Amino acid sequence: MTEPKKGWLQRLAGGLTRSSKALTEQVTATFTKAPLDQAKLDELEEMLIEADLGPHSAARITQRFSDAKFGKSVDEMEIKEALAEAIGDELSSRQGAFDPLSGPRPYVVLFIGVNGSGKTTTLGKIAADLTGKGAKVLVVAGDTFRAAAVEQLKVWAERAGADFMSRPPNSDAAGLAFDAIAAAKEKGHDVVLIDTAGRLQNKQGLMDELLKVIRVVKKIDPDAPHETLLVLDATVGRNALAQENIFGNQIGVTGIVMTKLDGTARGGVLVPVAQASDSPIKLIGVGEGIEDLQPFNARAFARSLVGLEDA
Repeated sequence: MTEPKKGWLQRLAGGLTRSSKALTEQVTATFTKAPLDQAKLDELEEMLIEADLGPHSAARITQRFSDAKFGKSVDEMEIKEALAEAIGDELSSRQGAFDPLSGPRPYVVLFIGVNGSGKTTTLGKIAADLTGKGAKVLVVAGDTFRAAAVEQLKVWAERAGADFMSRPPNSDAAGLAFDAIAAAKEKGHDVVLIDTAGRLQNKQGLMDELLKVIRVVKKIDPDAPHETLLVLDATVGRNALAQENIFGNQIGVTGIVMTKLDGTARGGVLVPVAQASDSPIKLIGVGEGIEDLQPFNARAFARSLVGLEDA
């Protein structure tokens, strides 16, 4: 996907309004009354933890704030600028690129994550973005256990003008993935987007199924999947960390997509997820529209998280 445009930065700021208010209103009210001292720094660290930034990041951000502002009186804008810079520095090394049109053909992308994370919708938005750029895309309904997921994905494929492949309920997802890539090679598709099941009730069963999909896919293309995107829902807060741990420890995740950042006051959870994961954040979503899923930009996110426009 292309670099964020100005309209996206405005939507990002709007989508993160709940998070920025939750994070900054109390902070600015506390810090603009008197010079910064240790008691206020301790309070800042607690506020950052409560905003779901995580204890380790909160400690580092507080220390940076202390180094720059200790003993000084600061106004609201200085506080926001200092916080944005510190949070941006926490995230700058965790920014990754998603560019399926620059790789081999067909470029195979596997989408993983729990049911309800926005996985199917994310796949549909990416399909629409790619076909809008002229790519020939095959959408594969690999969550064969949920008829609703298959139907939802079919609607997205039709809307995007992408080809679609599915199998009857409870079919073997690995076999479907194999056949889909074979068909894509034969018909000249540029990208294959494969949805997967996300039932965590039986964690090991789910992991075994995903690993089987990956093994079978490699039989037809040793380099596939070229991307394995883990889709996480920001509204679940720190439970997203547990999900990252479950999938990240067993599946070769190459990138993270954080969705529904507009639906929570704790968008700061992206920070500890990014720090804990071996995989970079590649895409974020702040709305239902196709244009509301965009590449992750650490600096723009950090500024929006504290209520600043990108400069």
